[in-house]
Amino acid sequence: MTVLRQGAVEACERSLRRLQTDYLDLYLLHWRGSTSLAENFEAFQSLTRAGKIREYGVSNFDHTDMEEAMALPGGNEIVTNQVLYNLSHRGMEWDLLPWCHQRTMPNMAYSPIDRSPTKRRGMLGNPQLTSIASHHGATPAQVALAWLLLQPDIVVIPKAGNQAHVRENRSSVGLTLTDEDLMGLDQAFPPPREKMALATR
Repeated sequence: MTVLRQGAVEACERSLRRLQTDYLDLYLLHWRGSTSLAENFEAFQSLTRAGKIREYGVSNFDHTDMEEAMALPGGNEIVTNQVLYNLSHRGMEWDLLPWCHQRTMPNMAYSPIDRSPTKRRGMLGNPQLTSIASHHGATPAQVALAWLLLQPDIVVIPKAGNQAHVRENRSSVGLTLTDEDLMGLDQAFPPPREKMALATR
């Protein structure tokens, strides 16, 4: 077993001990970095055979990264790609989202209300977004989450620091955005008009 593959297996085993569990439902390669994808997938397959993980995926992989990964042994077992995706960061809609949609592969949208406090305030303070939220008796964050939930093959993973935050997030599920709302959001947060680098922060 190579050093990389051994290291990946040992990292998973440390996580299992910390979590006090026998297996993980989903294990992600969080960053591509400079390591060998093939060896990472060998390690993931070894962990799957050993019953230590049930499924595996990747994170922050762009369209070309996904094509390369899927061509490798074990790449066809990738079940998801976790990416930064929200109203302010829509670059993945150009090619990554359609590519995954064709393969019925879901993407996990992290930082759905943006990452930094400054960017978050910029998004949630957008006049069009606040107007739509006011019309629905909702918060801007709920509208932003409701918009994401309408996107094809997207699993949204918002942060929740307390029970009130969980309830606020949950209420976005029942929020119905109109065609007019969606057009307004497209005007305020335009979809990409060309290929752009995948956002990671």
